[in-house]
Amino acid sequence: MNLVVVGMGYVGIPAAALFADKGFNVTGVQRRSKRSGWKIDHLNQGKSPIGGDEPGLEEIIARVVEKGSFHVTDDLSVYKDADVILIDVQTPVDDEHKPLYESLRQVSRDIGERMKKGVLIGVESTVAPGTTENVVKPILEEASGMKAGEDFNLMFSYERVTVGRLLHNIKHMPRIVGGYTSECTRRGVELYSHIVEAEIHPTDSLTAEVAKVTENAYRDVNIAFANEVALICESLGVDVLEVRWYVNSLPNDPSDPTKNPVRNMHTPGAGVGGHCLPKDSWLLKHGVDTYGERKVPLNIITGSRRLNDSMPTHMRNLISEALHEHGVELSSSSICILGYAFLENSDDTRNTPAQPLYDLLRRECRKVTIHDPHTQTNNVTNDLTKALTDANCLALVTAHKEYHELDLDWLKETMKTPIIVDGRYVFNPKECREKGFTYRGVGIGKDK
Repeated sequence: MNLVVVGMGYVGIPAAALFADKGFNVTGVQRRSKRSGWKIDHLNQGKSPIGGDEPGLEEIIARVVEKGSFHVTDDLSVYKDADVILIDVQTPVDDEHKPLYESLRQVSRDIGERMKKGVLIGVESTVAPGTTENVVKPILEEASGMKAGEDFNLMFSYERVTVGRLLHNIKHMPRIVGGYTSECTRRGVELYSHIVEAEIHPTDSLTAEVAKVTENAYRDVNIAFANEVALICESLGVDVLEVRWYVNSLPNDPSDPTKNPVRNMHTPGAGVGGHCLPKDSWLLKHGVDTYGERKVPLNIITGSRRLNDSMPTHMRNLISEALHEHGVELSSSSICILGYAFLENSDDTRNTPAQPLYDLLRRECRKVTIHDPHTQTNNVTNDLTKALTDANCLALVTAHKEYHELDLDWLKETMKTPIIVDGRYVFNPKECREKGFTYRGVGIGKDK
């Protein structure tokens, strides 16, 4: 079978490689844009453009390129011979939290103008509920002159990928396949059975879309709860990690789990990043606002999103408070932010909370430097000594393994002022204070 994957990102690349490894003739489609066009030649050389620790990804890409079952192009004519086309383009939201579907709409039109009868088209990009049927389907039908469910099959099936576990999650996490018709669903289930070793759940496209954004909104709400408890603990002068440990110590009773359900309070922190969590609650809201029968306020979901967005501001306030103890004004300070990737031990900077913290500080501080051992951007340095020299405060945003190995004596010698603001619990507060540091942590009372 000829399978085309549109969009060579964190979802498209591992999916394409897995299908190619199972004998499909896979073509990746990637625009030769200024930002991402380099991926075409990089992948065709058998190299992974995804940095950080991704077990098995480099090896499988090299293998499928060498055997000729996977290549990448910007030539849209490959849609004509495709038996399956999977859409994995980005679907961000704008400043007003409305979905930006320019790429999705353009790709749908490009496919519709070239696709053959009988093709199976799958949307894997995260979208607002109702998008597959009300946005993608009409464009495909208009551009092709064909009917979904009759002349071609259409489905929505989302990946549950996590940076650092891309291949593992596609293979071993249960898969939800939502078709426009039951036959579309059947074909989708059959397709994914080649690469998914876990259970595959068939449903309709709208239900699958709701499940995807609800899944991420659920996690976002739980993180917001932990962040709010952290703010409470700071105010009362206790340690949120100790509180969390006690909360989560409540055992589950196997004899009747419903009478004593297990607690799983999440870990608070400096902010929430990644491609999905910062936008999926807004996609859920957009879906129900646009296609729902009645207005639903979504107070908990959208309130949680706003609380999580406020955590970089809280980090800024902790920095200002710690500087004040040393008689240093924010306007005359030099701050070093440790970590730019949104997730530890990765190079993924999408919606990183380090960026809004940097934006806040650079408007108020004399100097702001960002260090990250895994990312390569204009605003980030990989030289830790250079980043920390002359710093009045170290603000840790990402818990890279390299930061766990930092020596406090070396830090104190290198920095101008011994201040640590820890957004990920990398440092031990007691040890820091014993070494003469002023320590602040999200959810950690200043005397804890």
